[in-house]
Amino acid sequence: MDAISIFGIDIYWQGVVLGLCTFLVIGIFHPLVVKAEYYFGTRSWWVFLVFGIICGVVPFFISSLFWGALSAIVGFSSLWSIGEIFDQRKRVIKGWFPMNPKRKHEYPEDSLPYGGKL
Repeated sequence: MDAISIFGIDIYWQGVVLGLCTFLVIGIFHPLVVKAEYYFGTRSWWVFLVFGIICGVVPFFISSLFWGALSAIVGFSSLWSIGEIFDQRKRVIKGWFPMNPKRKHEYPEDSLPYGGKL
């Protein structure tokens, strides 16, 4: 069912719902990147790569345009997150985001706040 008829007017809803889903996917991936860098550092990039490739290939096998597009959006958001993981590390070094005290040895010594004492 592509349209909903309201008062004799066909309303096509899939584009709006897909836009909302895109907004939510972007909103979900931001904290995922922050948490992944905090707990695992930049070595978590390959998880985003594998997930992105899987979600990017799935639409080739889905006949629904809506679900295929949503899968591709999630996949490409995951691939975009690879770069964001490395950018997040730079933001941590600048002091814009908290550094995981268990992983402070992974950062340059001069970038550690308070002389390396967290």
